[in-house]
Amino acid sequence: MELPTPQVADQYAALVASAETLVVGLDFDGTLAPIVDDPTQAHIHPDAPDLLLELAKRVRGIAVVTGRPARQALALGDLDVLGARVAELGKEFHVLGQYGNERWTSTERRVISPRPPHGLASFVREVPTLLRRAQAPDAYVELKGLAVALHTRRLPDPQGSFSRMLPLIEQAAERHGLSVEPGRLVVEVRAPGMHKGLAVRTLADRLEAGAFLFAGDDLGDVEAFDELRTMRKEGTPTLIVCSDGGDGPDVLAELADVVVQGPDGVMDVIRDLLRDIDGHRSGTS
Repeated sequence: MELPTPQVADQYAALVASAETLVVGLDFDGTLAPIVDDPTQAHIHPDAPDLLLELAKRVRGIAVVTGRPARQALALGDLDVLGARVAELGKEFHVLGQYGNERWTSTERRVISPRPPHGLASFVREVPTLLRRAQAPDAYVELKGLAVALHTRRLPDPQGSFSRMLPLIEQAAERHGLSVEPGRLVVEVRAPGMHKGLAVRTLADRLEAGAFLFAGDDLGDVEAFDELRTMRKEGTPTLIVCSDGGDGPDVLAELADVVVQGPDGVMDVIRDLLRDIDGHRSGTS
């Protein structure tokens, strides 16, 4: 892993030295799993289960923090199986779904979720009309229970369809008291008030994190990146990793300490972290 500045190198060294209290947070799509046309077919990197299990032996906790429903992430990544193996180590594994609105832990082994937001059902009924107005009637509509995501990746003109759709979705969401989260050829509509930054802070407090690493790839991860910057100002060692598959937003790379190439690059970060933690403990780093 290339550490671009002495300041980042210092943060990383402090984070490695704090491994026993380190919490690692990872987005799902684009970070643990490659971006695919059909979001129901996104599966985590084949090296991830073994690497995350090894990492769990060395850190305080690991969390997947995703916009997906928690149950969907658990199924696509076999994360319940991984969580059970982590629990056998006496460590914690968390899946925070729908930007932190849902929670599953390796100790509780059940998804805790609030009610769907007020206004979502009315918005969903309006979606077909909005898509026709945007000349994107065949956009894929993903119902998430607490949110709805509208994908244009499968359409003949995905970027044009997205650009036409976004302002219409924003206007309708505002009428229904809902929040809008644009991403890579997808826009999600959900309840306001919860985001990955709050999820990260809650996780850090719950696990009494002495250091925090977070990796993400899209605009929904900006608040998590911002939260790690705040934690750093408060004296907590942090490392912000941007998983860039080549079409990610520039703002994410600008906020990150380290930029890597997609899930393969994220796996390399974990390998380096494992090596450096072991090296520090043996006095060879």
